[in-house]
Amino acid sequence: MFPVTVTEITDETESIKVLRLVSVDGTPLAPYPAGAHIDVTGPTGITRPYSLCGPPQDTGAYTIAVKREENSRGGSQALHDKVEPGTRLAVGTPRQLLGLAPEAGEHHLVAAGVGITPLLAMAYELSTNGAEFRLHYVARDRAEAAFADLIEGSGFADRAVFHFGLGREAAAEALAVELAALPADAHVYTCGPQGFMDQVAALATRTLPEDHVHRELFQAGDFVTGGDSFEVELDTGEVYTVPPDKSIAEVLEENGVPLDTSCREGICGTCVLQVIEGEPDHRDHCLTAKEKAAGDQIAACVSRAKSPRLVVELW
Repeated sequence: MFPVTVTEITDETESIKVLRLVSVDGTPLAPYPAGAHIDVTGPTGITRPYSLCGPPQDTGAYTIAVKREENSRGGSQALHDKVEPGTRLAVGTPRQLLGLAPEAGEHHLVAAGVGITPLLAMAYELSTNGAEFRLHYVARDRAEAAFADLIEGSGFADRAVFHFGLGREAAAEALAVELAALPADAHVYTCGPQGFMDQVAALATRTLPEDHVHRELFQAGDFVTGGDSFEVELDTGEVYTVPPDKSIAEVLEENGVPLDTSCREGICGTCVLQVIEGEPDHRDHCLTAKEKAAGDQIAACVSRAKSPRLVVELW
């Protein structure tokens, strides 16, 4: 984590603020690929991941959009209520869990609500590279659609299709038409609520293989407790018991084992460990379907074990 200064705050909608962050000494920030995110520690000390939504080639600032969540645990509310131009925040270097497939012949970006953020950065990059793409944006109405004006005034306005105010069923029907009969080399990227992304994936996989559909979860569910206890063994030999009401990360921390964590909700991927032996019970939203099927990684903050013991490698 390193310090940045908030230089500009824009009320993009009634519930979404856009923050522009620059380095405290004015030096360029680390470049990032489209779809990347950063961890942001707000005034209350809570760290949450936020997608970078500015042009990836702009190393002068990081731009994030923060939606005020009604059931916020203090992260989004603090960034809305306690931050103003001049405020210093701590952020992590950009990390990418959702990225553009270089082999794709066509790219179809499908966003709902604040899920537009990582896909907006992708649209910037695809437009700059002259790639073939389409951006679909679903929202209840235009007033709730962050960056709608920006997209209409952008160099890729002719690639954008707005689906505003249609209602859930009508929006699904419109997307079904747009995603029908995609070419075999097309890739689909989606971000928004879990149900929306599931729906987009179901539509896209009518004609595309599952590994051509990429998703970014913007909001996690609650950590699910319960099930059986199991053991986690470190590659250095220590063995600890993980009870039903605690996560692997909590048990390791209680025993003085250093482990990087951030969101604690299975979104950011900071706490992912390598699995040497055993079968993970994946409950995260950061590993891809292919990575989960391989079974050699686990998100220590939310996932558990199907086998009596997991052997993991910390570094």
